[in-house]
Amino acid sequence: MNMTAQFAEFKELKDIDKTTLISVLEESFRSVLSKMFGNDDNFDVIVNPDKGDFEIYQNLEVVEDGEVENPNKQISLSDAKADDDPDCEVGEEHTRKIDFAKFGRRAILNLRQTLASKILDLQKDAIYTKFKALEGQLVAGEVYQVWKREVLLLDDDKNELLLPKDEQIPTDIYRKGDVVRAVIERVDNANNNPKVIVSRTSPHFLRRLFEQEVPEIHDGIIVIRAVARIPGERAKIAVESYDDRIDPVGACVGVKGARIHGIVRELRNENIDVINYTNNPQLLIQRALSPAKISSIRLDNENKHAEVFLRPEEVSLAIGKGGLNIKLASILTGYSIDVYRDVETEGEEDIYLDEFKDEVDEWVIEALKNVGLATAKSVLRTPRADLIDRADLEEDTVDNLLAVLRAEFEE
Repeated sequence: MNMTAQFAEFKELKDIDKTTLISVLEESFRSVLSKMFGNDDNFDVIVNPDKGDFEIYQNLEVVEDGEVENPNKQISLSDAKADDDPDCEVGEEHTRKIDFAKFGRRAILNLRQTLASKILDLQKDAIYTKFKALEGQLVAGEVYQVWKREVLLLDDDKNELLLPKDEQIPTDIYRKGDVVRAVIERVDNANNNPKVIVSRTSPHFLRRLFEQEVPEIHDGIIVIRAVARIPGERAKIAVESYDDRIDPVGACVGVKGARIHGIVRELRNENIDVINYTNNPQLLIQRALSPAKISSIRLDNENKHAEVFLRPEEVSLAIGKGGLNIKLASILTGYSIDVYRDVETEGEEDIYLDEFKDEVDEWVIEALKNVGLATAKSVLRTPRADLIDRADLEEDTVDNLLAVLRAEFEE
């Protein structure tokens, strides 16, 4: 029987391989045969989707004339011989070809419904499997419908993507026909009904945009170590380069900001700070709180807590407008951060260590900054033994350093 006309809508099926399709067609035929004959044990179903046809054979036991008890399992010797098998004998198996079309319109309709149901389940499984593997990846879709609580997007294959309100950047505006980029946040599959949820507020979205805009990230030369976002407002990203010749921050920003400007536009003018990543928590916190300049840091690594001391005029910079800067720094570093005015230096002059580069080796200054000591007063307040131990400096180096700093303030 030719299926092309009867089942034209199943001719081109997306995401279903030929082997699976043959299996589904066979299962559908067997399901209908089982309903018609009680079971399908003695039927062979051969499907050829390339030609658009199939064959069904029924295997019957040959019995003496007049002894047929179950016509679905048995055939009389006379009938078997008449059915193009003149040499058959009692006890043998006789195979006869079944013309499915003769079962009538109801059987064909039943087959169509069964087949449609199984293929729909297969397509749902294929969609779930496909998009589940793509979670966290960038996707583009055309706006098909805009509702109050979500936007429906269609990708190039007409798969539905849902962009909920809480996954939209607050200043986003959507119109039918717009092409929108997002990341696949998750795939829900309640009652075998897959829903692909996409997001423009996820940190993964920012990661994927940088991968797309910065070839060095795409190629793995530069790695994104941490991302913190407050969608539509501000973001911080920590990057590290595997090639000492490449400045990771400069590569991400691009010449005259060309690379980062495209990302900022995509994120509706979200301000993005790019910093150099370091394994040193004091230095990472110091960089994350930029543009504020820190006097000293006291860390509780066990509880992931940092107390940061700054000059009074630096406190507002560290906190940032609406507390955004300190909040993002906390997310980026993984430390809860408390900011304090450096009361011991309040009203007194303090000097950043960078001002002493003519008298103190730069590597010594960097060693001190790496443990959260960025000003002269913060070093002078730290016990000598702590400076030797924490900054891993020689005793003579520390003594010379302290002498230089004390001399500055004695003058």
